[in-house]
Amino acid sequence: MQIVIIAVGKLKNSPELELIETYSKRCPWSVKITEVEERRPLKGSERMAKEAALLLKAIPEGSYVIVMDERGKDLRSTEFSKKLGNIADNGVKTLTFIIGGAEGYDISVKKRADMLISFGKMTWPHMMVRAMLCEQIYRASAILSNHPYHKD
Repeated sequence: MQIVIIAVGKLKNSPELELIETYSKRCPWSVKITEVEERRPLKGSERMAKEAALLLKAIPEGSYVIVMDERGKDLRSTEFSKKLGNIADNGVKTLTFIIGGAEGYDISVKKRADMLISFGKMTWPHMMVRAMLCEQIYRASAILSNHPYHKD
């Protein structure tokens, strides 16, 4: 299974980038990050609509899509690993995660989602969410393979 993370914004050299690279390399699944960016100084619903068009266009055909959203389902790492395992076992070739911009999502992105998940009720910087997601994807693979990385 290939994992694609589509995120709004460009990540520069940073501690978050180092974490993303570390966990992506450890992961047995191929992890690809696609960045999209609306450069025009738009606000509110106009910005969300333009970002939505970029995000939706970047989704590989046939993907199972999980949107990272603060109002999504809050999963334990073991639940997340079971979900990823089930997706892989069902023959899904591409699992796509979407991380939106600071303004939030246009409704069209949420409608395309097969699932919404959350990293809790707190607000996280979008660049940190990428690193946390890569770590959780790696952790899920470790749980599924009975690797001792995860302690419960």
